[in-house]
Amino acid sequence: MKDLVEKVTSGDVRTVARLIRDVDDGMPEVREALKALYPYTGRAYVIGITGAPGVGKSTLVDQMVAHLRKRGKTVGVLAVDPTSPFSGGAILGDRVRMQRHSMDPGVFIRSLATRGHFGGLTQSTRSAIDILDAMGKDVILVETVGVGQDEVDVVRSAHTTVIVVIPGMGDDIQAIKAGILEVGDIFLINKSDREGTDKTLAELRLMIEMDQRKHDEGLWKPPIIKVEAIFDKGVDDFLAAVDEHARYLEQTAGGLKSRRSPERVRQEMVEMIKARLFEEVLDKLTETGEFDRAVDAIVKGALDPYSACESLVFPALGGLPAEE
Repeated sequence: MKDLVEKVTSGDVRTVARLIRDVDDGMPEVREALKALYPYTGRAYVIGITGAPGVGKSTLVDQMVAHLRKRGKTVGVLAVDPTSPFSGGAILGDRVRMQRHSMDPGVFIRSLATRGHFGGLTQSTRSAIDILDAMGKDVILVETVGVGQDEVDVVRSAHTTVIVVIPGMGDDIQAIKAGILEVGDIFLINKSDREGTDKTLAELRLMIEMDQRKHDEGLWKPPIIKVEAIFDKGVDDFLAAVDEHARYLEQTAGGLKSRRSPERVRQEMVEMIKARLFEEVLDKLTETGEFDRAVDAIVKGALDPYSACESLVFPALGGLPAEE
């Protein structure tokens, strides 16, 4: 374990890649490695980039990497892709558009699968962030699959959350439905050379103004920035806004420590406990054959799924709940 920690903290790419693969595959032995690496975390700045499919998130991330490298920053990229229903792996694999950075020793790019998780981030993604943090990356970019209304988990793991929309795809209406006003720290209108950009800008601005009470209290007011990521237009302005948000966090929320606020730690612990309980209980039920027997009983009509669930879960957790 000491050897593994030394390799990760010294930036050994192969060790980090293997460890993230094992985390993504749910190998139980990686827990000890994550425990040992945790004291080395808390130094990276995490930026979450989210938005509907097709808005150009990967192109934006590619340009961000180029700009950050010019600044001398080391960068880690975690691209969360939809899970293949056949192989269970990430459909797109490592993003093609980012391959120009693949030979840069200051950049680490990894694709992760959602594993059917509809909150944007799985526990394995959060663990991968910690691994890249311990590796010594200055900035970690987390590009999440756009799943609209449920795309809020990234907030718990990022210092700055970026919402990307484009004109002409109804993203403004989707944004209002999803309540992402409270999620986004910065709004980007990508492909801003398209018709309808000004309309999208006005509607996003109206959304923010409707939440003016928070801003009157001196809290962060999300800027709206036009970019054309494919032509590298507006990316400098965008990164300047990220810098400004980082300064705001430094003054109001402890800067890098804001990722470990009591509220965020509580939320992360809840997710971690849920994942661990699910894993332990389902493994036990599968090994004993109780799960398969319950499935057969439901199929034959001998048992309803609600009673089956109770009969499986409560004994596994130590008994039936106390009667009211």
